[in-house]
Amino acid sequence: MEKKKLLFVGMFSLLFMLCVACSSSSNAGGAEEITIMANLTSAQAPAEDNPILEKLEESTNTKLKITWVMDEVYDEKLNAVIATGSAPQAMFVKNQDSFKKMKDSINEEQYWNIEPFLDDYEYLSNLDPDVLNNTKVNGKLYSLYSGRPASRWGLIYRKDWADNLGLEAPTNTDELYEMFRAFTEDDPDGNGEDDTIGVAAASDLVYGGFKFTSSYFGTPNNWGEKDGELLPEFMFDSYIDTMDFFKDLRDNGYVNLDFPATSQSDQNDMLITGKAGALVSCICSAGSFQDQIQKNNPDAVLDVQNRISGPNNGPGNWSNSGYGAVVLFPKASNETEEDLREVLAFFNELMKPENYNLLTYGIEGTHYEVVDGKAKGIESAAELSQHEVRPVLGLVIGDETTVDAYQPYPKNELYAKQYEQILDNNNILINDPTAPLDSETYGEKGGSLQQIINDATVNYMLGDINRDGFHKEIERWKKEGGEQVIEEYNGEYKQSVSN
Repeated sequence: MEKKKLLFVGMFSLLFMLCVACSSSSNAGGAEEITIMANLTSAQAPAEDNPILEKLEESTNTKLKITWVMDEVYDEKLNAVIATGSAPQAMFVKNQDSFKKMKDSINEEQYWNIEPFLDDYEYLSNLDPDVLNNTKVNGKLYSLYSGRPASRWGLIYRKDWADNLGLEAPTNTDELYEMFRAFTEDDPDGNGEDDTIGVAAASDLVYGGFKFTSSYFGTPNNWGEKDGELLPEFMFDSYIDTMDFFKDLRDNGYVNLDFPATSQSDQNDMLITGKAGALVSCICSAGSFQDQIQKNNPDAVLDVQNRISGPNNGPGNWSNSGYGAVVLFPKASNETEEDLREVLAFFNELMKPENYNLLTYGIEGTHYEVVDGKAKGIESAAELSQHEVRPVLGLVIGDETTVDAYQPYPKNELYAKQYEQILDNNNILINDPTAPLDSETYGEKGGSLQQIINDATVNYMLGDINRDGFHKEIERWKKEGGEQVIEEYNGEYKQSVSN
């Protein structure tokens, strides 16, 4: 009877051209089949004969059936899969923002509460309890997480340009502004032409430079406390100060004028091609950016700086909640506790050090070698790693703080410095007090509410509205649901504090 059921499921999935199955099965070799849906952050999905996945299947005695979906359309596809009841056994949610927006729809009728099972697994039980707590919904744990450093943000800048102009690494926002001015007006590359700008920014107000810079001015991380009440970041003066900073940069031509319509890839290209002298971005990218720049300009040198203070505050860096993607386990495709335990056993295997190293660095001797106890990428295999290792990174569970795996071997001083500064950011974190809290209204209207503020922020920086106009948009945000979000977060916040 069970075989007939599985056969029917397979035929149903094929008929509707679904890439995920609704039930686990065993292949002829006895390996369990696990169906997974995951987002793809590389240009192409892993090849069918990807050696990383082949070795992973062999190591875990599992047949993997993975649906890879491009990051840009992942949320749309995820919603469609949920709506049609065609969810796989393990379903990734690509990042914190996406997860937060769907929290209100997560409950024990649809997804397994996995907290009672984690202690039964050697490696899953090592996941950070604080990070797990940040992913809880109504006090219950439905997900595993892919770990992220709490804060990877900082300034990446052309050190050779700064040296040419006698500039040191900026330590406050005034010095930061002066660097951007000088990189624009003082011919930092020495070619006698007016062809450089100080900093490149992108349209994404979180990852395009704006939010990172707002930390320097002391802006709360999404939400902050004022007079005993939680309020959104845009209700603080420091948010206005950040908008004024960017407006001034744009008015003077120190940033790309079209940054509200600039993609992150184009933003990065401006640094790599020598058009811009700096990015306020993820300093984790500095080393690879320098590698790309030096292909055409061997004398170009980048540097990083993570500690920048504002006019009224010391250095700060906004933190995430310690996770990137999370994995949910739908009950529709894991009908019994036994089904769930089989899938959790696979994810437990992913955290085994050798499998974690495999997904993170590739195959030893092919993609990397071990030097001084660390994983050093083989230079001649760099392109191979981009095609074979990079696409599967999205499957990693936990991080190097929860797994006894290799740390990356620094390729040069810049790689070492960016790693050290990312660790140092843990000392100056600006945390989000709403990370473990839920708001039903935010779950329903979070996207449209945020769009009101995003549009108002951009329009302010472009000079299309003034401060009064910005505050009018805040009032509109309140009327369209924002006031209710404030009430719901504060209700939960006061309850959590009293407990």
